[in-house]
Amino acid sequence: MDLAHVSDAVTSTVKIEPGAMFMRITVETTVAAPIDQVWRAYTTPDDIVKWNAASDDWHTTKATVDLREGGIFSSRMEAKDGSMGFDFAGTYTKIVEHKLIEYAFGDRKAEVEFVPGSNGIVVRVVFDSEPTHSVEQQQGGWQAILDNFARYVEAKQKTS
Repeated sequence: MDLAHVSDAVTSTVKIEPGAMFMRITVETTVAAPIDQVWRAYTTPDDIVKWNAASDDWHTTKATVDLREGGIFSSRMEAKDGSMGFDFAGTYTKIVEHKLIEYAFGDRKAEVEFVPGSNGIVVRVVFDSEPTHSVEQQQGGWQAILDNFARYVEAKQKTS
């Protein structure tokens, strides 16, 4: 099991759309696994709590998913030392199985695309920035979570 492996198609872009309240940030990775395994790991609470962290000193302690348009999702992220934590929650606005998840969280939006590629499934997340943290911090955090996701799915596939 090679947990040090990082998928090879990592790109990040920042787009400012005219008239937009938020900058749109894009992060992506390629997961060397079948779409059903990728989709399941992205949408199943028991899996989410195992990969949803930007660094080793954070973890997700709880996740809920009602995967349907209008359904609610939430996850509780906490520092492992107990010093801080926050809830991340929203509402699914569009679901196309094995292809697309769109959701709103507060006054922001995000889209997650699952696209077959030559080396696996490209998972691309486009999200609205927030004003508290720099674009670089947000991009880095979301990319780190997505990279953890890819490593988790690939390691899980090797042990299945």
